[in-house]
Amino acid sequence: MIIVMKIGTPEAEIDNLCNDLTNNWGLSPEKIVGRYKVVIGLVGDTADLDPLQLQEMSSWIEQVLRVERPYKRASLEFRHGEASEVVVSTPDGPVSFGHDHPLVVVAGPCSVENEEMIIETAERVKAAGAKFLRGGAYKPRTSPYSFQGHGESALGLLAAAKEKTGLGVITELMDAADLPKLTEVADVVQIGARNMHNFSLLKKVGAQDKPVLLKRGISATIEEWLMAAEYILAAGNPNVILCERGIRTFDRQYARNTLDLSAIPVLRSLTHLPIMIDPSHGTGRAEYVPAMAMAAIAAGTDSLMIEVHPNPAKALSDGPQSLMPDKFDQLMQEMAVIGQTMKRWPQPQPALV
Repeated sequence: MIIVMKIGTPEAEIDNLCNDLTNNWGLSPEKIVGRYKVVIGLVGDTADLDPLQLQEMSSWIEQVLRVERPYKRASLEFRHGEASEVVVSTPDGPVSFGHDHPLVVVAGPCSVENEEMIIETAERVKAAGAKFLRGGAYKPRTSPYSFQGHGESALGLLAAAKEKTGLGVITELMDAADLPKLTEVADVVQIGARNMHNFSLLKKVGAQDKPVLLKRGISATIEEWLMAAEYILAAGNPNVILCERGIRTFDRQYARNTLDLSAIPVLRSLTHLPIMIDPSHGTGRAEYVPAMAMAAIAAGTDSLMIEVHPNPAKALSDGPQSLMPDKFDQLMQEMAVIGQTMKRWPQPQPALV
């Protein structure tokens, strides 16, 4: 249930109302400050509450509405139809993810392999216009014999690349025990597709302050994905970014996964949370990445995650879907054309070469 306040409601009136709801009604009100209005989300046992009775609590209340979706905090209704933003602090300054902000590009290798590789890649993607470096320190792999990442030592290499370039860092968490040391380096904590249903892990990242990138599970429905986001939001962390990275369908002969670009308009109608698209995992083949990345911009994504490696043929993981830096440079120029058209590109349109 949400209470929508009238435009211009005094702050003192909102505070008094929240105190009344807490002390006399046994609810946990959450104040959401939008662009034009303040909305108060009511958390607790609201099933038997009469909206008309709540309406009478203050003349400053515009309306009282029930949130019909099972994912209460993640629903668009919870913010009265207004998209939210996730602001991430980076060495180069704050970067905002959201529908009303320029498109954010995240790029880098699947795995952190060595210092030379990660710093070289970071410098190249930064020069091309990326705002964040992605790179796995801990890698969930289908086979126990595949490269699992260098772990804590790789976090140190990400920190070195961050200091060298000023890029923000996004890296995946697999075990809650690694959360303290991972958040010393990461500006955004990634929950991978295989852990989307790891509810205890979702609660842990929800109880800490760093923004969370939640990837869609390989066989997850939209509602299951949003319910996973709800776990993070309900634990107290409002800064969640949803990442579509391809789902498993019946045809795996030509592409690694099926990139569900229809998720962009669907999510836009259901949730206020920012949206990211990962065309690298979504297709599994570098030659398909540019087309899907540009299609995602046209469909309205807020962000892109693209794998880049200086030598994909020798990559320790996911080489076939990684772009070489020169190809990434070209893609950024091509994406700028669509980004400018969609009014989502952060820089002047460069000349194609």
